[in-house]
Amino acid sequence: MKKKPRHEANLFEKFSVKATHATGSTPAFLIALAIIIAWAVAGPFFNFSETWQLVINTGTTIITFLMVFLIQKAQNKDSLAIQLKLNELVASHELASNRLVNVENMTEDELKVIQKYYGRLSELTKKEESLQESHSIDEAQESHEEKLKVQKERDERKSRN
Repeated sequence: MKKKPRHEANLFEKFSVKATHATGSTPAFLIALAIIIAWAVAGPFFNFSETWQLVINTGTTIITFLMVFLIQKAQNKDSLAIQLKLNELVASHELASNRLVNVENMTEDELKVIQKYYGRLSELTKKEESLQESHSIDEAQESHEEKLKVQKERDERKSRN
């Protein structure tokens, strides 16, 4: 696949951002509503003919087809920006599990494994005395294992006495 020149990519980038913002605005909705109302009002003048119906069907189909790609481009960019921000937060926090950096590139099965860890984390934190206490997956596992070790030692001491 041939790479687009940077200038063309920039133009499309700028266009897609502006078009997405414009089409998602209240004036754009009002314009679309006005077109539909005008089309409906024109119906009796055209005896609700097939051509009258074809005009709106063709127009909406073309606009929808183009908007799908435009919206997807904007959504991909927004999603990438959010993922990068989250990666920066995870990577910069000393107690956060670095397993989550680049999590968006994991398979669904890998994500389900991490989801199970967070389920375990939730169960472990329910046992904490303070509601403000927070843990990473790794820290929670270590803390839980330490608590089990201490509990086991206590039980052994009790059984010796």
